Amino acid sequence: MATKVFMEALSPTMEEGRLVKWNKKEGDVVKAGDILAEVETDKAVMELVARGDGILRKQLITEGTTAPVTSLVGVIATADEDIAALISGASAPIAAHAAAPMATPVAAPAAPAGRVIASPLARRLAGDEGVNLGGVQGSGPGGRIIKRDIEAALAGGGATVASAASARVFAAAAPGAAFRDESLTQIRKTIARRLAESIGPIPTFYLTAEFDLSRAAEMRHAAAALGDAFKFSFNDLILKATATALTQHPEVNAHWLGDRIRYFNTVHLGMAVATDDGLIVPVIFDAQSKRMSEISAESKSLAKRARERKLKPEEFTGSTFSVSNLGMMQIDQFTAIINPPEVGILAIGAIEDKVVVGADGGFEVRKKLRVTMSCDHRVIDGAVGATFLQTLRRLIENPLLLVF
Repeated sequence: MATKVFMEALSPTMEEGRLVKWNKKEGDVVKAGDILAEVETDKAVMELVARGDGILRKQLITEGTTAPVTSLVGVIATADEDIAALISGASAPIAAHAAAPMATPVAAPAAPAGRVIASPLARRLAGDEGVNLGGVQGSGPGGRIIKRDIEAALAGGGATVASAASARVFAAAAPGAAFRDESLTQIRKTIARRLAESIGPIPTFYLTAEFDLSRAAEMRHAAAALGDAFKFSFNDLILKATATALTQHPEVNAHWLGDRIRYFNTVHLGMAVATDDGLIVPVIFDAQSKRMSEISAESKSLAKRARERKLKPEEFTGSTFSVSNLGMMQIDQFTAIINPPEVGILAIGAIEDKVVVGADGGFEVRKKLRVTMSCDHRVIDGAVGATFLQTLRRLIENPLLLVF
């Protein structure tokens, strides 16, 4: 009996998927559990597996095509089985969801042969490493070169490596049309929808505080001297301190559910990660019970797999509070948008050396960090948010409290 291959809901919030690559060709023998294709969901690239044995008789959508969940995308059957009734009329509605090609206005000159389409992050990495983008095969939407393509080229030596200066000139000077249209990726569609759900309906206010990281810097230096096993970053410290502070303020570690507020006894900490395709928020579960070394290792692993689009659905859903850090990009201060149904998010700026008046009246240099908390006023009042930041300040400015 024939087995229908549907576009499955591969993540909890997935409404449609883009078929990135068929791993099996028409005519290939497949067994239940074989990977038929790779599908880009709203969060990651997932595997679409066969649900039956037989031959992949028909592919109903092509690579790069987007189809809604439950759409028929293929048929597995025996070699002599009649599948005409199964595929009749299936292609037409699905084709309407195909990714639109990049459009160029008629009046604009055609893009010259060899024009490179690459993400800003990929261009920067190529420039830093001296990779000629013209020799890199893009795997992103529309053949766009993204970060993983540059990394693959560096690992495999498949790209022409020129001087960093010439690579930067090549990327910046490529002429093109007046504009180009690029179809939205699944993750970008989700970001747009989620932001619309957040910034409009949620009455948000912001609290900004400046923390002193001088003691944290001393502790970090002393830990590093003990060996690699004890090294931690300032971001690791902030994540650990945030998780600890949230256990003391459950009114902040909550979800707004419309007709009720859900307060959590455990901290599932979301950490915003920038990828080539947009922002994704993997989750450190039960962060309140993990040592800083565990948080450090887990956050690095999650960030790496997020950028490679290899996260599992359960790794980017279920956060109770989130942290977004742009300090490494030299952003002094910013406000982050709440990720509903969460009721708060922390925005972490850059660490700066500032001259301040010391206890003895003289001047001294201290490491300072600006933190801004976005609060959903339906759940968090000003005093509640301020009290949470006071606890966070005490933990960050006295980091030994995190090890007792």
